[in-house]
Amino acid sequence: MADEMTREIWLGLDFGSKTVGVAVSDALGLTAQGLEIIRREQENKLRRTCARIEELIEEYHVTGIVLGLPKNMNGTEGERVEKTLAFRDMLERRTLLPVEMWDERLTSVAAEKAMIEAGIRREKRSEHVDRIAAVLILQGFLDRRSMERRESD
Repeated sequence: MADEMTREIWLGLDFGSKTVGVAVSDALGLTAQGLEIIRREQENKLRRTCARIEELIEEYHVTGIVLGLPKNMNGTEGERVEKTLAFRDMLERRTLLPVEMWDERLTSVAAEKAMIEAGIRREKRSEHVDRIAAVLILQGFLDRRSMERRESD
């Protein structure tokens, strides 16, 4: 078991206009598991969304957050990036945790492909895509951190 010095639990978030896909890492910071999708009626109504994220942070003893950055395919930043960065700022203020940004280009495409390969029917895929995208965002971040640690040893 990891001791308190090496224990890092990360929350991965795929922030959309009406949903937030949520994933959490294991205590060693090696693997990501999907938790849930937080839904809201209106895009700018974030109070309950933030409250639920704070509950998850407490429940899982989260030490950091990874938030998907929705750049355009050509690398430019549009309106979604602006809203995501504003959400990041809100999370940092409310949770006092570090929020790392992770390029999420193609995560929804990869999530869709994984669901097709798993045999999930088309009408059911929309129920899962945000949570799976959050897993892919978090797992990419965790894999990079693991690789950087190995290279520095």
